[in-house]
Amino acid sequence: MSLQSAVKELPSARILLAQEFENGPKIDPLKIIQIYDAGEWETFIDEWVHSLTSTYVSVMRPTGAGDKGIDIAGFCDADQLLGTWDNHQCKHYNAPLSFGVVAPEVGKMLWYSYSGEYKAPRACRFIAPKGASTSLSLLLTNADKLKKKILVDWDKTISSKITSTGPIQLDGKFLEYVENFDFRIFSAVAPRSIIEAHGKTPYYLGRFGGGLPSRPRPDAVPAEIEATEATYTSKLLDAYSEHKGEVVGAVANIEKWANLKSHFQRSREAFYHAESLRVFVREKVEPGTYEGLQTEILEGVLDTYDGEHADGFARVIAVTDKAQSLVLDAHPLNKSAMPTDRRGICHQLANDGKLTWRR
Repeated sequence: MSLQSAVKELPSARILLAQEFENGPKIDPLKIIQIYDAGEWETFIDEWVHSLTSTYVSVMRPTGAGDKGIDIAGFCDADQLLGTWDNHQCKHYNAPLSFGVVAPEVGKMLWYSYSGEYKAPRACRFIAPKGASTSLSLLLTNADKLKKKILVDWDKTISSKITSTGPIQLDGKFLEYVENFDFRIFSAVAPRSIIEAHGKTPYYLGRFGGGLPSRPRPDAVPAEIEATEATYTSKLLDAYSEHKGEVVGAVANIEKWANLKSHFQRSREAFYHAESLRVFVREKVEPGTYEGLQTEILEGVLDTYDGEHADGFARVIAVTDKAQSLVLDAHPLNKSAMPTDRRGICHQLANDGKLTWRR
């Protein structure tokens, strides 16, 4: 057999990327969610529901016993459980959901809404990593058949699983309530749909990896200094004053020093570069990630910052140079933070009152 024909018979002839060589091939998120335990699965769904800020004004996730069939509630108004809301039932099993699993949860929605504990939700979604069985999926798409099966199976499957105080009988006014209930609120969500929706949250990359998308170029620096720049730019002017031994006072006064004029412009560009990174990652990574990068850089430059320097200008040069050379391999934004971003973060820190160049 020739070498060429042998290569063609290999299981995979694709090119292995360096990232895959180091970390292994990317695992399908659908497989990752299979190994979650029940608590982690509920947290995963909670992250998604919390991201739906255009749909819900607030979210509730009861913990412990006595949740009355509510796993994660998304509230559409201030009336919460007495207003318009959606219930997300999180079920984590090794097999697709069956009618026997969801029937008691349907029973809880019926009983507790009838009892006045809450208003019936606008939607009750059953969400499981393996989805719903074929028979359950078909049943949930036919409200009349679902109602009929609930009525038929009540005593056998549901009545004793609603409360811990005893079976709930389906008769009288409660039976009338159930018969008039809108069973169209119940549905099962495909796990792929949830993963796709979760992909729009800032928690997705932390769970499934894949890295940040390409970053757009920062906008041009405004010709005039914005109000948001007042603090760090005034600190730069103070540093220049100390360096030149005279009061600079205003930006126009640095025109006679080419090196200071150039440094001031580069500093503004760096500040806006870092601001563009902050905005870029804001909805793509978990809250606090960018602030964590700022903290890492602050702690990394403090020894340089506290060292002896001829003046404030020498200090800002030394600190921003140090920021550029810091090793931040452990931080998730390391590969996204360019040298200009790192210098800009120093000016952000100055703007926030954490660094001052002139002593």
